[in-house]
Amino acid sequence: MKRAISVSELLATRYDTYKLSDEWKAAFGEPERNSVWFVWGRSGSGKTSFVLKLCKELCRFGRVAYDSLEEGSSLTMKNAFIRAGMQDVARRMVLLDGESMEELDKRLSKRKSPDTVIIDSFQYTRMSFEDYLAFKARHPNKLLVIISQASGTKPKGRTAESVMYDATLKIWVEGYRAFSKGRFFGDKGYYTIWAERAEEYWSKDIKQ
Repeated sequence: MKRAISVSELLATRYDTYKLSDEWKAAFGEPERNSVWFVWGRSGSGKTSFVLKLCKELCRFGRVAYDSLEEGSSLTMKNAFIRAGMQDVARRMVLLDGESMEELDKRLSKRKSPDTVIIDSFQYTRMSFEDYLAFKARHPNKLLVIISQASGTKPKGRTAESVMYDATLKIWVEGYRAFSKGRFFGDKGYYTIWAERAEEYWSKDIKQ
């Protein structure tokens, strides 16, 4: 049985958090380090662009590995990296070309392994919820950012939905904006990925 924690102890506890830069803080506040973040959205919503911008922000706090299970090192991924200006963080980030979860598990167990890993997308991991919980438990000192396909406004598949509920930070991408959906919020509550496209999308939505 775990030890009970008093209210005074809890309130006095200090947590290690990400001191995000202004625009990111306005969207997501000051989330806890070494946890799970879950990002989902429909195709064409700006999800890939958002995740790459997020990678650049997270490179301020350590090394990042992007496990591209869905697209690999394809031309579309290369073009996305170019558009996002990922050469700016070339020393702090690597692309993993569809590395299996078993291989990724071994990589993260090594000394001086990446501090953050992006898993894109969850549907390609073929993990059960129990597999996910075990993987997370084996890497408590890492930030796991899990990207998911969407079915309507929900993550695609029951397992992905369960992972979303377990995540510390939940981010829904729609119309070139990324919205915080739980646990950590900033004053604004969303991050604009592409201002012009977002304005067009949301103004059209209001008119309808």
